[in-house]
Amino acid sequence: MKSKILISTGGSGGHVIPATTIHDHLKDNYDILISSDLRGLKYLDSKLYNIKVIDTPKLNKTILLPLSILKVILLTLKSLLFLKKQKIQILISTGGYMSLPLCIAAKILNIKIYLLEPNMVIGRANKFFLRFCKKIICYSDNIIGFHDDFKSKLKIINPLIRKKYYDEKLKEHKNKFTLLIIGGSQGANIFDKILHESIIEISKIKTLKVIHQTNKKNIDALKNLYSENMIDNIVFSFDQNLNLLIQQADLCITRAGATSLAEISLSKKPFIAIPLPGSMDNHQLENANYYKNKGCCWVVDQINFDKKNFEELLLNIINNKDEIMVKINNLEKLNYQNSWNNVNQNLLNIINEN
Repeated sequence: MKSKILISTGGSGGHVIPATTIHDHLKDNYDILISSDLRGLKYLDSKLYNIKVIDTPKLNKTILLPLSILKVILLTLKSLLFLKKQKIQILISTGGYMSLPLCIAAKILNIKIYLLEPNMVIGRANKFFLRFCKKIICYSDNIIGFHDDFKSKLKIINPLIRKKYYDEKLKEHKNKFTLLIIGGSQGANIFDKILHESIIEISKIKTLKVIHQTNKKNIDALKNLYSENMIDNIVFSFDQNLNLLIQQADLCITRAGATSLAEISLSKKPFIAIPLPGSMDNHQLENANYYKNKGCCWVVDQINFDKKNFEELLLNIINNKDEIMVKINNLEKLNYQNSWNNVNQNLLNIINEN
């Protein structure tokens, strides 16, 4: 009989996608359930995963804080009953406040806890549970905020990336430089209302194709704007086959979530990262700087964004094929021996380790 694992996740795709990737790595060896809050459900297919909803509130410092704490206590009791009933033997948490009730319940029941930290700054929930976990799985041994007392619990693996991103890459012969803009399906002001202005200016000098992810409400307006300026374009909100769109790109412009950067990196596509200002503990900037220090990308500060400087940077990249090749070669070095099978074996070894 297979051991039972619960993977705790929720919130954003940055938490949920690694959770589903862990599921796909371990499903042949373990009986696996996934728990999520309501926000995370939009990233989960109930036909593919056995899902349990535990909707943990965010503990903001407001007048409603006592009610939120009370709800966490009640959810912890619910989690205790759930973990016992399902006979869960291992809990894997992808971090975030939504993991609190399950991790507390798992500690009370003496269930093995494994943490995942994909960012270059340790998250607050993971930091709190470090002393209680068996292992914490990271992509680097240089995580900001990680206390030396827990170094023995640190396990390093290549980034958890969906299996389809390992597929053979198609070689295309193109006469247009292709930009892929990944601003997230919810969009962001700089990606929806500023970058396209620079792209239109650059298109007057260089022939471009643009693939642009934006908010659903913005699709038609952005598509019409590109078409009016004679720019070949694909504008979309959410695409399950983003890997195929990344394959078409010569350069990506993106936020700096750990999963997004790892997927672009594995695809060996140079990128400009524009980290989200005010991300928790500024983790997106640290994620971007990790790749910048490896010579794989450029980083642009949104707070001090200058349209003219950005256009100069973009035009310089487009005109400098040698610099693009340097970035591609560095990405190849960074992803040397990064395969689905290697990650799979490393993950199994960590979970099976006594």
